[in-house]
Parts: sequence; C-alpha cells; structure tokens
Amino acid sequence: MKEVQPIRDTKKIDAMKAIMKGKSSYRDLLLFTLGINTGLRISDILALKWGDFINGGGKLLNAGDQLNVLEKKTKKVKTFVINKSVAEALKLYHESLDGVSPEDPVFASRKTVKGKLKPIKREAAWQMLNRYANMVGLTDGIGTHTLRKTFGYHLYKKGVALEYIQKMLNHSSPAITLRYIGITQEQLNDIYVELNL
Repeated sequence: MKEVQPIRDTKKIDAMKAIMKGKSSYRDLLLFTLGINTGLRISDILALKWGDFINGGGKLLNAGDQLNVLEKKTKKVKTFVINKSVAEALKLYHESLDGVSPEDPVFASRKTVKGKLKPIKREAAWQMLNRYANMVGLTDGIGTHTLRKTFGYHLYKKGVALEYIQKMLNHSSPAITLRYIGITQEQLNDIYVELNL
C-alpha cells in the first residue's frame, strides 16, 4: 500500500472545497472539512449519525459547540470543539436535505439495507477524495488518511506544539508524529536556516 501524504498547499484545499460547493456536493464538503479540521480517522467519520450533531434541544451544533466521538481504534472518547469551517459545512449539508433522523448516518450511501440508510464505505470516500484532488492537480499520495495527516501537518505549520499534536493524534512519540504528518528533513533544515541568530 502506498503511503499517503497531507495536502500541504492551502490553495489546493480551498480549490477542492470550492469545487464541492460549486457542485452542491455538500456531503463531500462536510466529510472533507470535518476530516482536515478534526483529525478523526475515516472509520470514525463514516460512523457518525445525525444525532451526534444535534444538541439536547434538537438544534444543529454550531461553531464553539463540543462533539464527543468514540474512536473505533482506541475505544477512547475524542472530544473537540466544532470550528467555523465545520459548522458552515454542516449547516450547508443539513439544509440541503429534506429531513434527517438522529439514527441516520451523516454520510449516507444511496443504498439501504432492510429500509435503513447505511453509511458510504471507505472505498467510496477514497474515490471521492481522489476525484476532487485530481481536479486541483493533486495526483499522487491521496487517500482517506490524507485528511488526518493534513490536520496534523497544518497544526504543525501554524506553530502548535508537537506535544499537543501528538496527543490530538494519539501517537506514542513525537518522532512518530513528525513522520506521520510528512515533515521532511529538508523542512527541518529550513528551520535551522531561518533561525540564523
């Protein structure tokens, strides 16, 4: 299996989101935006139900509201605050639907099993991401894990301490986190050059 990379260029991220909006592909927009802004694994994203995004008063969560997700891999609860980008994508997608039940998967497939909606499969998410990536000229190293890696990479580029990123991604060491988010020796060398005391 080929190792996937983060999307390093924010212009490419913006272009992908613009294409999704332009095509009214709000489900895809939410999946992409949620992945790059939370660091959730694709298995956890695809398992989300509309009830996860609706508060006790029956209202859709907004920016600043907290979301709790039980991670399938670690069996730990990951808690994070929904940011403005995710809240906007969530609202666009929710408003584009005729109605949802709290038990409906957020990223529903067109297929049903015994009358119940089922989430899209990982392969469908992979195909969707690659389709949009190709449209903006990203033709290599894109997969569902790209979302999580993009989250970590851009936190690092914004100056978030590596220890925080390590904890957010649930890694056992800083070295694993650096390798995971695709920080190369060349990029580390640039930091030495920029210091120049």
